[in-house]
Amino acid sequence: MVFSWREDQRLLLWLLLLSAWEAGSGQLHYSVPEEAKHGTFVGRIAQDLGLELAELVPRLFRVASKDRGDLLEVNLQNGILFVNSRIDREALCGRSAECGIHLEVIVDRPLQVFHVEVEVRDINDNPPVFPVAIKNLFISESRQLGSRFSLEGASDKDIGTNSLLTYSLNSSEYFTLDVKRKDEEVKSLGLVLKKLLNREDIPEHHLLITAVDGGKPELTGTTQVKITVLDVNDNAPAFERTLYKVRLSENAPNGTVVVDVNASDLDEGVNKDIVYSFHTDMPAEILSKFHLDPVNGHITVKDNIDFEETKSFEIQVEAADKGTPPMTDHCTVLVEIVDVNDNVPELVIKSLSIPVLENSAPGTVIALISVSDRDSGTNGQVTCSLTPQVPFKLVSTFKNYYSLVLDSALDRETTPDYKVVVTARDGGSPSLWATASVSVEVADVNDNAPAFAQPEYTVFVKENNPPGAHIFTVSATDADAQENALLSYSLVERRVGERSLSSFVSVHAESGKVFALQPLDHEELELLQFQVSARDAGVPSLGSNVTLQVFVLDENDNAPTLLGPQAGSTMSELVSRTVGAGHVVTKVRAVDADSGYNAWLSYELQSATGSGRLPFRVGLYTGEISTTRVLDETDAPKQRLLVLVKDHGEPVLTATVTLLVSLVETGHTANAPSRTLVNSAGREASLVDVNVYLIIAICAVSSLLVLTLLLYTALRCSATPAEDSCGPGKPVLVCSSAVGTWSYSQQRRQRVCSGEGPPKADLMAFSPSLTPCPVNQEKEDKLVSDIDFSVKQAPPNTDWRFSQAQRPGTSGSQNGDETGTWPNNQFDTEMLQAMILASASEAADGSSTLGGGAGTMGLSARYGPQFTLQHVPDYRQNVYIPGSNATLTNAAGKRDGKAPAAGGNGNKKKSGKKEKK
Repeated sequence: MVFSWREDQRLLLWLLLLSAWEAGSGQLHYSVPEEAKHGTFVGRIAQDLGLELAELVPRLFRVASKDRGDLLEVNLQNGILFVNSRIDREALCGRSAECGIHLEVIVDRPLQVFHVEVEVRDINDNPPVFPVAIKNLFISESRQLGSRFSLEGASDKDIGTNSLLTYSLNSSEYFTLDVKRKDEEVKSLGLVLKKLLNREDIPEHHLLITAVDGGKPELTGTTQVKITVLDVNDNAPAFERTLYKVRLSENAPNGTVVVDVNASDLDEGVNKDIVYSFHTDMPAEILSKFHLDPVNGHITVKDNIDFEETKSFEIQVEAADKGTPPMTDHCTVLVEIVDVNDNVPELVIKSLSIPVLENSAPGTVIALISVSDRDSGTNGQVTCSLTPQVPFKLVSTFKNYYSLVLDSALDRETTPDYKVVVTARDGGSPSLWATASVSVEVADVNDNAPAFAQPEYTVFVKENNPPGAHIFTVSATDADAQENALLSYSLVERRVGERSLSSFVSVHAESGKVFALQPLDHEELELLQFQVSARDAGVPSLGSNVTLQVFVLDENDNAPTLLGPQAGSTMSELVSRTVGAGHVVTKVRAVDADSGYNAWLSYELQSATGSGRLPFRVGLYTGEISTTRVLDETDAPKQRLLVLVKDHGEPVLTATVTLLVSLVETGHTANAPSRTLVNSAGREASLVDVNVYLIIAICAVSSLLVLTLLLYTALRCSATPAEDSCGPGKPVLVCSSAVGTWSYSQQRRQRVCSGEGPPKADLMAFSPSLTPCPVNQEKEDKLVSDIDFSVKQAPPNTDWRFSQAQRPGTSGSQNGDETGTWPNNQFDTEMLQAMILASASEAADGSSTLGGGAGTMGLSARYGPQFTLQHVPDYRQNVYIPGSNATLTNAAGKRDGKAPAAGGNGNKKKSGKKEKK
């Protein structure tokens, strides 16, 4: 095998370039010979990439090769790259000096891409092949010694040394084989005449030409040459040049002249006329793309020339004269195709991680992008770019491979998806570009908690609602999507008194509707405050709360309750006939468990004995039964009075009690019992006179009160906490309803909402200009214990009177009597005394309490009908009247049985005794 110095130099340079490329690529490089058997070891790819064998399957290790099928495969058990199917280098790369298989190795979790180059080495698997098996030559016998006859050489599909051919000719005394190098890539083969031919001696010569390549082992190819000796036309045409080199731009239009070949003949006449033609052994591809004019030798384009298909053409042209026999000559035309930027870049996007979580970190790989351009040189250099203002960027990984990665944080609630447009532009002039778009969907992450429209809602519900009644609907919104925005509602459980909140209300988990599980009772629970929680179905779940204040509105569902005898029973009293007008016979006491107007009671007196004007009357709001005139002998000795007690609710509820008044002479009253109770059968029982014991009890209690008052004053003077000072109280919650205005201090509201037992009211002033002082329960009880009920009745002070701005009603001044108006002339002497002293008497009377500590009947049932709830609180509230020495309290305070200061039943009876004495 013989190599020229130039070939050795080219081979050495190619090896140096290959080594430099391997060192700079930073990727794995393997080599494998072509035609290797199935299973041939190529390399330990997993180990070389730094991957553990145990993680190949979990990380979805896979190998991809563009347009290479399954030539190579990886064994996932041992990480070895092996030959999977037959590799034919000539079919894969043709006669290209470089031939390789590019592999993309992809693993997930995290996503990584490796590039592996597998070089396919050429082996000597293709023998030299001649164009024809038998070559016919016609040689005139007159040809001179040294004449050369061109032949078509053999071709070898291998490259390098394997394609270097040497020729040999079997022994012949007439011809010798001549091999000349016309060009670095083209060799000229011919037969040289070394002995004159004589047709009469040998009319035909048969030669065998053998071509041997430079591979190991050597492969050979042969062709037979049949030479016919002619006896005519002894001058053949001759070309000006044996080799023509031209450059032709691809996409040249049809008819473009490639080259003009020219040959001449020394003969005369017909033997001098030359006809040009393509060699009979020309490939069909050349014949389809070029046209040769047989007369003038013009070679023109007749079909599209594509540089990407063929970069050069080798055309064999023959010139033959018209002699007999004709003589010929041959020349070679090498057409080099010049590349034109006529191919648009190609983009291939492989989506690997879509959709993308909105909390993905910058640098997360979204997709893989490969670009290619069939052009060469600058025309094939491609650069990629993205549409502006997207949170992504392109990162070059290897040659024309890019990764689309996340560049900044995502927010699905702001932008749920992005349309990313990738533009690939080549370096040609003018440049060509192509675009590809990928839709990147942003997957939702539960990063938004449910939100209510407002933090607190106020709801008004009438008491005695049906069980399961819908009272309110809470609604929250969530900016997330799908299950992250799927909300469920629930109660924030707590204790309301001795019971759990869930026994009062419930919340529908999906709709947010709030239902009352049982009828609500205003007398038991005025304000129910609780929280509803809204949580989404995300992981982890997020939630928020909203506060509901449910005010239970009072309805007139409680009839007046008599204190002492039951409704419908009979009460008996003894009255001396000598008493004058205005003598208080007895007092009917009644309370109503409702509030506001529903608890405002009035009393009416109806005769039960017959017609006629009764000598008695009843206080419209005090319930005191007194005489209207001096009794005389014409009055019946027994007077049956029917007292009707009714509230001001809608509808009006009533209660009745029968009073049996016995008129006795003055002499009989001394020995008569102080009070007689008559049962339903009419039987009377005498009661023991208890005046003496009552006086003793009043003195003892008064002493105890004075002692307590002194002790309390000493304690107040020694230590006055900051909280006891009168100042701006806590914020007052004012709620309006159909029945008036409710006022609750913050202290009362907290006690009601927390369910700490029966609600206790704060002290409230009649005058709107007065600032209330906050009083806690302990101080309230202490204040109640300091009330002095020993005040003797005195003419009313003008300080007790209401001012014009403070009087009930719309105008502040109303005239009338006990029909519901407030008389100006008798308010000081009768109504105010009755209101204050009767309430004090009730506080001292053990029978004046409400069931369950609900409170005594205070001023609420004794105000005029125009006195709104804004000025007068619930009857269970304490009332303080500026300028007076009397303080009214509810039953939640001290019920010590103190005697009233003046105007009560006890004093009336005692006064009667003193007169008798």
